[in-house]
Amino acid sequence: MINKVPVSCNKDCGAGCPLEAHVEDSRIIKITDSSYKKSLMHGCMKGYKMTDVIYNQDRILKPKIRTGERGSGQFRDATWTEALDLIAEKLKSTKETKGAESVMRLGGSGSCRGALHNTVTLTQRFLNLYGGYTETYGDFSSEASRFVKQPMFGTKNIGIDVKTLLASRLIILWGFNPADTRFGCETEALLKKAANMGIPFIVVDPRKTPTVTRYNAKWLPVTAGTDSALMLSMLYLLISEGLADKSFIKKYSTGFEKLESYILGKSDGIPKTPSWAADICGLPVDEIESFTRSYSEASPAALLPGLSIQRAIGGENNDRLGAVLQLATANIGMQGGSTGAGQWNSLAKPECGNIAVSLNSSVKRIPVYEWADAALGGRDAGYPSDISFLYNTGGNFIGQSSDTSKGLEAFKKMDFIVSHDYFMTPTCLWSDVVLPVTTFLEREDILFSNTNYLFYSEKASEPVGESKNDYNIFAELSAKLGFEEGFTEGRSESDWIEYFLKSSEIKNIDKFKQTGIYEAPYQMRVGLSDFITNPEESPLDTPSGKIEIELPLFPSIGGSSVPELTVMNVSDKYPLRLVTPHDKFRIHSQNDNIPSFKKLIDDKLWINPLDAQERGIRDRMIVSIYSEFGQIKNEVRVTDKIAAGTVSLNQGAWVTISKGTILEGSVNIVTSTEPAMPSRGSRTHSIAVEVKGL
Repeated sequence: MINKVPVSCNKDCGAGCPLEAHVEDSRIIKITDSSYKKSLMHGCMKGYKMTDVIYNQDRILKPKIRTGERGSGQFRDATWTEALDLIAEKLKSTKETKGAESVMRLGGSGSCRGALHNTVTLTQRFLNLYGGYTETYGDFSSEASRFVKQPMFGTKNIGIDVKTLLASRLIILWGFNPADTRFGCETEALLKKAANMGIPFIVVDPRKTPTVTRYNAKWLPVTAGTDSALMLSMLYLLISEGLADKSFIKKYSTGFEKLESYILGKSDGIPKTPSWAADICGLPVDEIESFTRSYSEASPAALLPGLSIQRAIGGENNDRLGAVLQLATANIGMQGGSTGAGQWNSLAKPECGNIAVSLNSSVKRIPVYEWADAALGGRDAGYPSDISFLYNTGGNFIGQSSDTSKGLEAFKKMDFIVSHDYFMTPTCLWSDVVLPVTTFLEREDILFSNTNYLFYSEKASEPVGESKNDYNIFAELSAKLGFEEGFTEGRSESDWIEYFLKSSEIKNIDKFKQTGIYEAPYQMRVGLSDFITNPEESPLDTPSGKIEIELPLFPSIGGSSVPELTVMNVSDKYPLRLVTPHDKFRIHSQNDNIPSFKKLIDDKLWINPLDAQERGIRDRMIVSIYSEFGQIKNEVRVTDKIAAGTVSLNQGAWVTISKGTILEGSVNIVTSTEPAMPSRGSRTHSIAVEVKGL
């Protein structure tokens, strides 16, 4: 049985749902029947259609070794022994001639939540034992948000259990589209239940996504990348009208005085009024004022930011300002509220072991967003290593990385490239050896999530062709390189799973395997609640023991001490702001080659009718989208579901390359590797472009 998670509640959790929630005067939720809690978990369409992936005719069935020029697509089938011997030989010679640090790790998105089959930690563990390498730290998804957590809160566990939102009187989804992107298997259905209960929703987003209609939300079409202007103006209104809870701010944070001086214009002469913000963010003054007052009157209110607003120039400040708004309205640390910062549902997971790695001192580190710059520039460009070998496990970096041309040049420069995958992605086509690997349904694992659950992923199908698990591949390579015992510790895959379970908090392991789900005892957690309840006995791990609004070290690393306005510049040449969202039917670039998914994927460029009319663009016309980094052609959708001045093209399409020249495909052909600062994270929602009809 592939799907062991109950999905009996599939009626949008409206009237008649067996799970009943009662909101008392205290706004504390009590779920009356715990046996139905799991019924709020809905299966994902991508999961239901996994058989289209597993048994696809294009699955890689055998190891492949390149025979023609790199990128030619010419490979021959090889035996596992031949392929692994070649990789081991290249790793040995690279270490001897150029040093282990010339090997760079890529990948990680192939399977990043497994206790054992985790493509990040398995590759780190292998290369660490190899003798050191160049690690690509951080991630494309949430680096700016992750970067500010420790200095601001002293912990990453600032989230909430999603059930607590049923106690809210207002839910703000800021750049967050749960109808298309999944943040825990309960979230979508619980938000629908909240809407059915009459809890109002406001969506702040340049796009009118399915989330707006699904949750009966009011849509505020903010101009892309201008979130900090809107947030600052809201704080101005809260302060100037006496709506900010100054006693709450003082009790639980430090540094607000400096931010207040900036907001009121005392430090720079520019008051951050709603009229000031309206010229930047594209919302009318009365909309900003109405939004702010509604927000201040609703208690508790939850501000849930998507990762989109921190994946931008100034993303760190967007993240910080969301938290300041929740501080100013006293909505932190209580059921129905939230911390207001990104990764809003990040909390401690149930105790369970996982494959571990402790990187040795010889491991060099570079930001993953700058991997191509580091590979091309090396020490001459200020990076710690000269890269000549890429080891890519579960990543499609050609097309998924920003500035596709730069990434392609980096691949061309390499001496040797290894990729693990189950399809010949554009990245695999530019590799030297491609190893066929299993999907999650062809192996056993324990899965973590952004919820207080553990999931047992039972092996449901035998591996297709000669595909192997990443763990087995690295175990065999470790044996050839002389450190098998260090990698496996004498354990098989099933041994590791049992080892993890025995050290976990799960009491009934047989039941866990039978049902596929473990529900931790307490499902109504609120991050920072202990601190809010008693800040003296439960101080934060920050210099002040409080939330740090001012971060004095940030200016020295490219940031600002308090969160200020940071908006990307547009110009007459590139006057439009491009955002690159995820598609509902892709997991990044996965599924783009699957016909049953491809027909569902939205690969049209969204453009507002005003912007289209100005350029003589009609619906379904083929247009050219170009930036200073590249140019692509694409079909257009003229729609009022996108804010004027903003265009949108979903990321994840496979790039087409012929004879070393990029022809079409990925939106990342026009994006930039210049990172957000100071996190050095992704800024793929901050790209200035122009669009012209062909």
